Amino acid sequence: MPDLPYPAGKVPPEAEPEWHSLLLSCWTEQRDERVTDVLGSVNVIWTTRQVNAAYLSDRIMDLFLKSSGLHATLVGRIARLRFWLAWRLDVAESAAFTPVLLDWLDHLQEWRGWSDTGGRSARALLDQLDAMKHAVADSFLHQTAEPVDQFCEHWLIDSEKRMGQVSRLRERLLETEQGAARQRLADQVARALIGRALAGRHLPVSISRFVLDHWYNVLKQSVWLEGTEGELHRHANKLMEWLVWAGDPELSKNDRSRLYHVGEQIEERIRDVWARALGSEPPSGIVEPVQAEIVARVRGDEPVLEPALPENGGFTWDASWLSMAPVDPASAKPFTQHWYVEGEGAREQRRFFFALLEPTNEILWTNGVGARLGLQFWHSFARSLEQGTLKALPEPTPFGEVLEESVLVLARVCSKQKKQREAAAAQARERADTLRRQKEQEEQERQQAEARRQAELAEQKANAERQRLEDEQARQAEQLRQQEQEVGKLVGSLGLGGWIAVTRDTGEEPVRLKLAVKIAASNKFVFVDRLGLNRTEYLFDELVSGIIDGSIRLLGKSAEFDDTLSRVVGRIRVGRS
Repeated sequence: MPDLPYPAGKVPPEAEPEWHSLLLSCWTEQRDERVTDVLGSVNVIWTTRQVNAAYLSDRIMDLFLKSSGLHATLVGRIARLRFWLAWRLDVAESAAFTPVLLDWLDHLQEWRGWSDTGGRSARALLDQLDAMKHAVADSFLHQTAEPVDQFCEHWLIDSEKRMGQVSRLRERLLETEQGAARQRLADQVARALIGRALAGRHLPVSISRFVLDHWYNVLKQSVWLEGTEGELHRHANKLMEWLVWAGDPELSKNDRSRLYHVGEQIEERIRDVWARALGSEPPSGIVEPVQAEIVARVRGDEPVLEPALPENGGFTWDASWLSMAPVDPASAKPFTQHWYVEGEGAREQRRFFFALLEPTNEILWTNGVGARLGLQFWHSFARSLEQGTLKALPEPTPFGEVLEESVLVLARVCSKQKKQREAAAAQARERADTLRRQKEQEEQERQQAEARRQAELAEQKANAERQRLEDEQARQAEQLRQQEQEVGKLVGSLGLGGWIAVTRDTGEEPVRLKLAVKIAASNKFVFVDRLGLNRTEYLFDELVSGIIDGSIRLLGKSAEFDDTLSRVVGRIRVGRS
């Protein structure tokens, strides 16, 4: 892989660096660094196996924690396992991922809802991770994975117990909250009805107190029993409206006949609805003051009026409860049983959408251990999602899938790199062959050029030598011509009685001959010995050639002739050499 501290060549076994203590120190210090960065920061030549183990541990842990959805605090702690994992990958290769370790990593998804709230459940998980710190350190020290495997086994046993407890706690919580939601709906609807009916009104105190202190319970119980669409609830609400109408002169002063009719039936109706809602008759002295006030109004008495609702705000109500539309369970189903997060980084808070309380359109939020976190109205939840202040956590990716994906990705990268290396090798071979052929071609051309140059030089030398020989031959021919001319003059001047010395064989004494006859017509010379015998004939050219090559020497009749002849012959011999 690029940008990693790979060695320049293969590291011999005796020179392999020891990285066990380095990784242990990084784990002990709980350093938040990648293993490859730690290796790169140290001036050590690491083996290819160590660098690959570091890269693989970094990639697997980064990818797993990125897709786990865990809180940033947990991700930071678990990510440090990369130092231990790098060591185990170097030592045990694929056996580093034992079944119990894989199971433990997958079960970390149970803590997707964990938030760093500082509460007891939050501290319990951090304490467990502190125990993991000691287990990993023991694994480093004893150079075996057994301490970590034992830690994972205990964790999984505790996890199974905890999940059973959480399941039972949530069941009880749901039952409790559903009942509380019905109570809350009844209370809020009753308050909203009373608040809407009495707001801005001035009524006799007896009617106001009856509605606020007693009829409020009837309204609430009617909603509890039959809901807001039930007949009992409609009757209870209608009787309250009658009481307000009869008690407020502004409403009833112009319809005395109806007022009489209401006064005639109101007590009986109140007692009937009360009994149906609360299961008993109204206590004595509760309905009578109301009846008496209505009778006084029928007689025409002017009532003493006071504000119907307490002026100090002691009675609170919310009219939105009267217009609340039920949420379609089908539209809410995709959101239930999912984790959501609010905030970012270490300050984020997580909550679990456990259930939608249909009576009140409220969402029941719980934490990772099944404890109640709070309630939120559906419309508020939808608005938070739309605004992005609340986000759904993505579905977790099991560690086994992360591991398989990482291995497949690396296998594809390896295959791609292998093909690239093969292609690069083929290209290198092709370039080398091209370069070799080019060099061979250049060498051949150089040799050919050199051969041409040598041939030209040889030709030039041959021409020069031929020219020299021709010049030498010409010079020698000229010298010979000159010599022949000079010798010819000497021979021509040789008179009768002139002597020559002829050397016929090497080592013999020259034979002296005297010119006896010169035949001009045939250019022939006739010589005889001292006694006039042994006649020898020479042509002019033969005589000249003999003198020149030294086989014949002219003696003449006097020393002057001998000296002249010696000089001529000497020049001839020098010219030959």
